[in-house]
Amino acid sequence: MILIPAIDIQGGRCVQLRQGVKQSASVYGDDPVAMAERWIALGARRLHVVDLDGAFAGKRVNASLVRGIAAAGDVPVQVGGGIRTLVEIESYLDAGVGQVIVGTRAIEDPSFLQAASARFPDQVILGLDARAGRAATAAWGDTSDVSALDIAAGVSELPLFAIVFTDIERDGMLSGINAEATAEIGRASGLPVIASGGVRDEDDLRRLRALRLDQLLGVIAGSSLYEGTLDFAAAQTLLDRAAGDAR
Repeated sequence: MILIPAIDIQGGRCVQLRQGVKQSASVYGDDPVAMAERWIALGARRLHVVDLDGAFAGKRVNASLVRGIAAAGDVPVQVGGGIRTLVEIESYLDAGVGQVIVGTRAIEDPSFLQAASARFPDQVILGLDARAGRAATAAWGDTSDVSALDIAAGVSELPLFAIVFTDIERDGMLSGINAEATAEIGRASGLPVIASGGVRDEDDLRRLRALRLDQLLGVIAGSSLYEGTLDFAAAQTLLDRAAGDAR
């Protein structure tokens, strides 16, 4: 399991939102590319990038910054936010992005997710964001009647790279990861899972490790890294040591 720093872009700046509320941004930098270089220099093995402006607009807005981040170093970059078409996915992949995250259209139109994963196997991630166990779309503005678990079970046969599962009510709140729900998503889908939402400190990483979920690929941390409640290097060392002990 690896620790994945989050770089969320709003208005050209690096921010973190609380529960996805647009007006709740805390700003942590004016240069997303420089921020990517900072995390890479600290040893990040993957970056999680979200075009927040794109998510709210329903179309890509910060594609040029994403391309700059993808070129910043030799680590995989996963990006989401406002991606609605196969052409947009291909454009990002051609620009050097490792995996593209699709959420809203994938949930609202399952045939799109099927087509995307078939055309770009192992390069598409399902962004599965839940509020009280139900899937949310449209920059988390809409909550569906469909459970996240049902969606996870329904994509088990698709050639997806992973599912990023986010507990919306915890996201940006430093209130602790929802380890149990993450495990349920992993077991329902049988796919690699990346945990997200609420990470505060190393105790959250220990809770995730304690799940002994083989397909737990990584955990995304945003506010905890920027606020200093989690030290990146120490946290990744903890995860590596735990993996060694397990072997």
